[in-house]
Amino acid sequence: MKRGMIDFWVGLFAVAGAAALLFLALKVSSQSTLAVNQSYELVANFDNIGGLKVRAPIKSAGVVVGRVNAIELDPQRYVARVHMAMDARYQYSRDSSAEILTSGLLGEQYIGITPGADDKMLKSGDTFKITSSAIVLEQLISRFLFSKAEGGNKDSTEAGK
Repeated sequence: MKRGMIDFWVGLFAVAGAAALLFLALKVSSQSTLAVNQSYELVANFDNIGGLKVRAPIKSAGVVVGRVNAIELDPQRYVARVHMAMDARYQYSRDSSAEILTSGLLGEQYIGITPGADDKMLKSGDTFKITSSAIVLEQLISRFLFSKAEGGNKDSTEAGK
């Protein structure tokens, strides 16, 4: 009888541990959703979205105010069109801007919303007029190296004069 009680508690502890791991995995992967009736959709067009993914957070002043619903390529303008589900508690003016930012140096990418000052608010289905694309680290490094290479060539040609 005593052995059965020990097996029960070990089993209960294992189930609790598995539930805790599942909970942590869902929290880390940002699987929380906005209720359909408590959100509205906004759209933003970006020249380059970098590593932005569906379900990425949308933040304003560091607070999560929405999630990325879908990402598609606009076939007419060849820009990335990002559909966002915004929490209905937060309304933004028409002159608000959206930019793709990175958490830390090599962290996940998210969309940052900077509120504007216009009296008229964005409605469901509206598009952000002011956007700023993602900064791609590889492009920055190649531009820096290219500018240094050009600077080195100018110095060597000036020395030969």
